[in-house]
Amino acid sequence: MPDFSIEDQYRGRIAGIDEVGRGPLAGPVVAAAVILPRDERLPDILLGELNDSKKLSVKKRDLLFDLIMGCAEVGIGAASVREIDRINILQATYVAMRRAVARLPQCPDQALVDGNRDPGLPCAVETVIKGDGRSLSIAAASIVAKVVRDRAMTRLAARYPHFGWDGNAGYGVKKHMEGLGIVGPTLHHRRSFRPIAELLGILS
Repeated sequence: MPDFSIEDQYRGRIAGIDEVGRGPLAGPVVAAAVILPRDERLPDILLGELNDSKKLSVKKRDLLFDLIMGCAEVGIGAASVREIDRINILQATYVAMRRAVARLPQCPDQALVDGNRDPGLPCAVETVIKGDGRSLSIAAASIVAKVVRDRAMTRLAARYPHFGWDGNAGYGVKKHMEGLGIVGPTLHHRRSFRPIAELLGILS
């Protein structure tokens, strides 16, 4: 389970940063930057229950999301499908992370970034491989990013019901691929991703 052992190596305002949505065929990539309080303002449930968002149920993520938003400093950033197609998904992920940090009330002293590459933030950075399972701050960021993106894809699902985005968040699962075969790609599909490019005849 994640804890504050990495955060304890630093002083000042420490932000955990994570992203969600690098793999889907549709929708934006979303990043969150979260600075958790390190005092009595932090609910005990967050100390005991925060974890990699992929390991939590929807109900648990929603509960923890509300608690995080109620006690922490949170910045949320995204990069659009158009940006993903123009600069590639990795660079778009870095853009989303930079936007998330920019939307914090003030720049952190230290960022802990999930993964192994510095996204080019205006503060000191430590990259943490599998950080959402090691750092409470990164775990909180992973939950915020996941909930925000999933809710966005659920809203889109109401307008584009063929793809099942409310259940698959834009990943290329069977329901999504069947929808593509019936109605074809939408403006929310990533044309730089091979399955979409092939459908559009961009690749052969």
